[in-house]
Amino acid sequence: MFTLPYTTFRRSMKETMRRIHDDADVMLVTNRDPADNVVVMSQDDYESLMETLRVQSNPDLHRRVLSGMRQSVEGTEEEYDEL
Repeated sequence: MFTLPYTTFRRSMKETMRRIHDDADVMLVTNRDPADNVVVMSQDDYESLMETLRVQSNPDLHRRVLSGMRQSVEGTEEEYDEL
């Protein structure tokens, strides 16, 4: 994560947004009032983060994902016919 003051971000928005996207980076935009600070990230990174939170907040789904990962590592995953 890198930090830029709001005025710098405003002046270099296009280049900064490209950097955030291309480098999968996250940026903190600071303001005079810290309560107005914001975090900027790519849409892909945001959607990935939200999906991770959704899986981890659902104990049954989280358990099933971990079980599938373990089966994959052990080579014991089950195969299903496509519908």
